[in-house]
Order: sequence, then C-alpha cells, then structure tokens
Amino acid sequence: MSQLKKNVAVFTGTRAEYGLLYWILKDIQRDPALNLQLVVSGTHLSPSFGMTYKNIENDGFHIAATVEMLLSSDSAIGTAKSTGLGIIGFTDAFARLQPDVIIILGDRFEALAAAQTAMLLRIPIIHLHGGEITEGAYDDSIRHAITKMSYLHGVSTEEHRHRVIQLGEAPERVENIGAVGLDHLTKSKLMSLSELSCSLNFSLNKDFFIVTYHPETLGEVSPEVAFQALLNALDQYHNHQVILTFPNADDGGSGIIRMLEDYRTARPERVFAIASLGHIRYLSAVKHCAAVIGNSSSGIIEAPSFGKPTVNIGIRQKGRVSASSVIHCESSQASITNAIARALSLEFQQRASQVTNPYGRGKSSARVLNMIKKLNKPETKAFFDIDNIKESVAR
Repeated sequence: MSQLKKNVAVFTGTRAEYGLLYWILKDIQRDPALNLQLVVSGTHLSPSFGMTYKNIENDGFHIAATVEMLLSSDSAIGTAKSTGLGIIGFTDAFARLQPDVIIILGDRFEALAAAQTAMLLRIPIIHLHGGEITEGAYDDSIRHAITKMSYLHGVSTEEHRHRVIQLGEAPERVENIGAVGLDHLTKSKLMSLSELSCSLNFSLNKDFFIVTYHPETLGEVSPEVAFQALLNALDQYHNHQVILTFPNADDGGSGIIRMLEDYRTARPERVFAIASLGHIRYLSAVKHCAAVIGNSSSGIIEAPSFGKPTVNIGIRQKGRVSASSVIHCESSQASITNAIARALSLEFQQRASQVTNPYGRGKSSARVLNMIKKLNKPETKAFFDIDNIKESVAR
C-alpha cells in the first residue's frame, strides 16, 4: 500500500448514489492520510440523464477517471452489454489508479461491473448498504453478489447486518453504520421553499408531491402501464403540484421518460420535470413536500427522517425495511389514488411527523473512514459458516 497516503477509490454511477456518498467523499477529501480517487461512470456521463458529472465537479471534486459504459438501449440485452463494457473500462482505470481500496454503494449493474473488476484485480472492496432486499428488481441479486466480492461491509440496520452474515461474511467484518445518506440531516444546508422554487425557475405555490418512478425489472406489469396508472392517480389531485424526476437507466426507463415529459408539457403550470435535482434540491423538495410518491429507495430510507409520508408503489422495493410512515400499494390507479388520500389525511400526516427512522440518524461517514483506515491488505477471505451465526450475532 501507499506509504504516505492510502489511495481510496470511490465509484459512482448514478445521481442518487452520488448524493448518498457526498459526505463520505468530502471527509475522505479532507483527510490528510487519504487520497480520494473518484471514479465516475453510468448516467453521470449521459446527456439523457443530465450529464451530472458536471454537478460533481461543481461540488469541488476532482474526477480521477471516467468510464463510458451505457449503450443507447432500453433492453436487458443492452444492460448486459453495458456491464461488459464497464468491466473493460474499469480495468483500464483501476490499473492506472492503483487504488488500495474501493468503496462501492448499493446494487446497480454499473456497480456490479466495478466490483467484478476490483475483485479480479485483488483490490479490497468496502460495500455499503448490503443485506437489503428489493424483490422487484434484479438489483437484489446484484447487491448480494457484490457482498460476496467485498471484504468489509457497512450496513444500514441490524437486520441487514444479520443477512450479510448469513451470506457467509464474518461478523467482525460487518458493521451497522446506518444509512449513509442521512448524514445530510446534520451536515447539509437545505433550501427554503422560496429558494427551491427560484432554483428550479418554477413557482411552487401549492402543496406538491415529489415523484420518482423506476421500472420494475422483475415485475410482471410493464413500466409504461404502471407509470400511466401513477399519472392517472396524480390527476385526481389537481390541487397539488408535482415534481417529477427521471428514472434510472433500467430496462424500460426511456418509455417512462417520454411519458413524464408529455405529462409535463400538457400541464406546465402544475408539473415540473427534471432529469436530476441533485442531492440538495432533492432533499429540500422532500423537506417541503406533502408526500413522496413512487418506488425509489429514498422514499423509504430518507423521507421518514423529514417526517414525510411515502407512497411506495409496486414490488420494486418489496422486502426493504420501512418505517410506519411508508404506505405500500399496488401498481393500479385505484390503489395509488387511495394510498395518496391516506398519506394526505391529517391522522397519517401526524403519524409521519413522529416516526423514528429505522435507518439511523446520520453520522455514518466517520465510521466509513474508520473502516478505511483500519483496513490492511486482506488475506484470503474465509466463509463464515451458518452454524456459527447465532453465537456470533449475539456478541
């Protein structure tokens, strides 16, 4: 390893993941013992998704490597080929950067390509947010696969810690650090409603919803049918404005983008659509909204900390730990409409305002830096046998 500074590569492939990693990146950047190597890929480099690498640079980060990997496709075949292109690109990047460790968050196919490459190059991986369940997306399998490629694990709840141990990871290498994105609660200055409205150049003069809907990559309902049901439900609440953000680069995502742009064009005074809000504007919107609607993990992990109700649609997030402020509903117009009505009720608004977020209260970044600093070049990783789980978890 480096004698003076430890080279810490951090991978980011989506706007949401970057927002979660922000304070970890800042704290690594400020630490005199660490050298941040930011590796940027995926939708950050795509014009269709807002070229969000520019936001990263504007936040004061130097991008050590960019890896182009997304094909202009909207199919599983395109996603598989993009993963292969990613492996080729990450191989060149990691060979040049020679990181001592790499941090990977979550469960995206872009992250899978980075993890596969790091594993084969014998670069130890610190994986964040492992052990979670999302039965309606192939991200679920990817998340568990990355767990098995990783050496250290920073998980968001005790339940997730137990699950990672069940996958054969030694308890001493699995730490419950809480959800890393919640560091924004104590470290970030969010916008007032007027500041948010001015930043968007859109007058937020009514109660509004923040809406993000991703394709269910393992669902039986087509993304377009499910999203149309959501749009129809939103039209039942014409006294509420809507902020729509683009979906991830998943199979079926381009169809959703076309639909939301058409929806915005037909309702310019009521609906605002954008490829990416960025983490500060997004969290500011959550802070001021009437409800978070869709199937994004942010509605489950971050929204409860703001005391806001979430309407979680369909099966994409099925199995994920959630607070009592989250209403789960089916992907039908009637079910979504009823769920929104419940979320807006005074009784449920009061419940949401008093909820305890099961994902913690922030301050995760310091724990991640401690994991980085205590990591020495690992030897061969032994499988932790399930027969020892009860004894070790109880310690």
